[in-house]
Amino acid sequence: MEYRAFGRTGVQVSTLCLGAMMFGGPTDEKDSGAIIDAALDAGINFLDTANVYSRGRSEEVVGAALRANGKRDRIVLASKVHGRMDDDDPNAYGNSRRHLIEQCEASLRRLGTDWIDLYQIHRPEPATPIDETLRALDDLVRQGKIRYIGFSTFAAWQVVESIYVAKELGLNRVVCEQPPYNLLDRRIERELVPVAETYGLALIPWSPLASGFLTGKYRRGEDYPSDSRLARQNGGNRTYGEAAFAVLDVVEQIAKEKGCTPSQLAVAWCAAQRAVTSPIIGPRTMAQLEDNLGALDVMLSDADFDRLDTVALPGRASATYYEADFGPSAR
Repeated sequence: MEYRAFGRTGVQVSTLCLGAMMFGGPTDEKDSGAIIDAALDAGINFLDTANVYSRGRSEEVVGAALRANGKRDRIVLASKVHGRMDDDDPNAYGNSRRHLIEQCEASLRRLGTDWIDLYQIHRPEPATPIDETLRALDDLVRQGKIRYIGFSTFAAWQVVESIYVAKELGLNRVVCEQPPYNLLDRRIERELVPVAETYGLALIPWSPLASGFLTGKYRRGEDYPSDSRLARQNGGNRTYGEAAFAVLDVVEQIAKEKGCTPSQLAVAWCAAQRAVTSPIIGPRTMAQLEDNLGALDVMLSDADFDRLDTVALPGRASATYYEADFGPSAR
């Protein structure tokens, strides 16, 4: 396992980050614990969850697994806040001081830990001033309840604004951004990647497999497989046209030449991109984890990157994932 600098913090994290969105939901507690143990045994030391995943159940399952294996102190543990946690309470979501402090305490209880290494704002919320959000996060850092501050799916200008405000107010600043990034949507390369390089931010992309599309399980003119994420989401909000399938064609061709799976090639591509620290893998099964780990052995040549660039155009998208400019909500 290769370890990389986590932005400007001095912390070292594994090339792959284990995402826990499936744990406690589609993946039951027993299987989730087995996947976590196997990932840690393979050298992964970076684990990402969120309070909104199965309304806290993912955090409970992750916490139970780390208590059982006794490896909490070796893990860089990340969680997120913003999503709606109560259908009847108008203050049970967002980026307000009230919600952040309340939910940090709840996440600590569910995770069974005294601190969260990386606490991330799951989505931007223009209705809440960024200084209120940053002051609350700074208080949590100073109290020792969180170690570092991160964002997820923020636009580049929102990240820069937060850095400016933190400097003006003397607050702890963001050290990490978690954007969607894959061969179907490369728009973070326009502004967010240069921002990360300029300000020393770690980038930990979510959905490097484009919701499973880059595994090859979705085919032209066919219904979504019954066990796929998009089938479980009743189609989600994305459609895949000919441009997306053209990308998949090349991914499958290169993967065949290298003797790896399309998903391994897609994850390896993401991990090799400028400014990327650790792509987040989100296995639902042990077989998916084992396949994802195989990406660590895939090496791409300059010719491979060039072939992919001809269909997955740099800075462009053939399917929409990066919607930060619209300030979406995770609720």
